[in-house]
Amino acid sequence: MKQRCIVLTLALAAFQPARAQDVVILGEIHDNPAHHAVQAERVAKLKPRAIVFEMLTEAQAGRVTPDLRNDAEALAEALDWRTSGWPDFSLYHPIFTAAPEATVYGALVSRDGARAVFEEGLTAYFGDDAPLYGLDRDLPAEEQSAREAVQRAAHCDALPEEILPGMVAVQRLRDAVLARAVVQAVEATGGPVAMITGNGHARIDWGVPSYLARVAPDLEVWTLGQTEEAQALDGGFDEVVSAPAVDRPDPCAAFQ
Repeated sequence: MKQRCIVLTLALAAFQPARAQDVVILGEIHDNPAHHAVQAERVAKLKPRAIVFEMLTEAQAGRVTPDLRNDAEALAEALDWRTSGWPDFSLYHPIFTAAPEATVYGALVSRDGARAVFEEGLTAYFGDDAPLYGLDRDLPAEEQSAREAVQRAAHCDALPEEILPGMVAVQRLRDAVLARAVVQAVEATGGPVAMITGNGHARIDWGVPSYLARVAPDLEVWTLGQTEEAQALDGGFDEVVSAPAVDRPDPCAAFQ
């Protein structure tokens, strides 16, 4: 798929895909407010029938009721967002209100779920349809090595080498769970479906789009990647936009 790279000072691009899509995957750097503003804008224009959030479990998604949707404080409390580890809920709340009638789906893999991958493997946690998603098979050696390098860099070269394969397996699980939630949302609502997630899950080559291509090849899927200061994004996207970088602490300080 041809990649379109559009660099914007404020990252507020007009959303004009060539034709209507079944699934629109909107990537982000989690703590960048401009990225969430873009997501809310795109969701408002798409008017999806469902929104899949990486940040919510299935149980949390069930707590998003119409009477809470417009009350950011009450919704954050219902979702127990304060203890979730995600950036402030004020960044995400406009996405909930951008399509107020859209059904909300949660596809977060819990810490316990991630731990189970290390202890029991991918297929045990994911369930009977793991083979459909390719989770019963090892990755090609070159891809496995590339994914381990991504995990190594993301954790500031501080992880023991023996942990890296498990980290890759957890990432595969997260991608597959997100893809399964998208398929369920399309089947239940007819689409279109928007997905809110990190750039790593939105990438075309081995993120959620690759799983959707496997299990639901008839779906039209479109992906947005969001970067900072025009830095390149790996993995391929249908569109890339850029915003100013956020002033944040050194992410490697915690590993020192």
